[in-house]
Amino acid sequence: MAKLKLGKLPDRTASKITITVSADLNQALSDYAALYRQTYGESETVAELIPFMLAGFLEGDRAFAKARKEGLPAAGASEKPRRQSTDHA
Repeated sequence: MAKLKLGKLPDRTASKITITVSADLNQALSDYAALYRQTYGESETVAELIPFMLAGFLEGDRAFAKARKEGLPAAGASEKPRRQSTDHA
């Protein structure tokens, strides 16, 4: 088999994730999109910007990069944390 300089391309199948954000975060994201438009002269929606924002955040997190390099537990291996009640009767 030939050894190509370009390796096999990664999976490029997009995944849709739906999230709910606070009103403050929604406003901050809208402000960021407006600043992006002003800076680059191109309009991008918040939904178009978020994947790149998240990728940049994850790439800049050294502890996360180290944990991935060392091997993370399999997805779904840990249970969801239980919500603790703040009701004290």
